[in-house]
Amino acid sequence: MKNFINGSMSRNPLTREQLRQNRRARRLYFSAVMVLALCAVLTIPAYAAGSDPLSIVNNLSDFIFSIIKALGVIILGWGIVQVGMSIQSHDASQRTQGFLCLFGGLMIAFVLARSKPGIICGRKCVSAWDC
Repeated sequence: MKNFINGSMSRNPLTREQLRQNRRARRLYFSAVMVLALCAVLTIPAYAAGSDPLSIVNNLSDFIFSIIKALGVIILGWGIVQVGMSIQSHDASQRTQGFLCLFGGLMIAFVLARSKPGIICGRKCVSAWDC
């Protein structure tokens, strides 16, 4: 009783570091619970776009090849920049690299992006430009 009155006996046996870790653990736990609760509450059902599976595959194929075409245009632009920089600096190896990049971008953007969808999706194409 004497120790309690003098204040030598502490009410909280935990140190400050233990209290800080306890607070962090509690915050982390409540944050995780709130995230899981929000995930459970905010779910939205996904409905299929169409009933024909071939149209879904065709749409996906068109999307993928439009991405390929965009990458081809980006590579084409980078090739033009490299050729321009090589002409300015009179660097033959950079000019070669620029022309390779330029022609590779042309092939990706205009030839490959036009001919592959008909092959993958089963479309009947007379030429590469009909697909």
